[in-house]
Amino acid sequence: MNVQVLTDPFGRLLRASPVLPGSTHDMTAAHTHGIVDALTDAVLKRWAVKAPGRRRLHPVTPSAASPKRWQRRHNTTHAKIRCLAEQAMTPLKGWGHLRILRCSTNRITAIDQAVLVLHYASA
Repeated sequence: MNVQVLTDPFGRLLRASPVLPGSTHDMTAAHTHGIVDALTDAVLKRWAVKAPGRRRLHPVTPSAASPKRWQRRHNTTHAKIRCLAEQAMTPLKGWGHLRILRCSTNRITAIDQAVLVLHYASA
């Protein structure tokens, strides 16, 4: 399954997209749901999504055996930002339904929405 999420800078889940089949590439899913265009129009940085454009942050693959100091720093910063997105996915992953469901993606989207409502209602 492919679920695209938007978070705030503190790692709180703002939006979870409808579910697409797992074979869908992340960038295709982001374009399908209009996430890339919305972030571009709002002039926001895209950190967790590797979206095309000037405002993106992605890890650097060092060409040498030992990466330079700036490459290590850059990759550390990227990992910290990705960690926020992973924390935002915790409510969905914590219920365990993403691993065991074998039904229509429309039903999974409805289940995800219900899980998020229950999570935020209990918080």
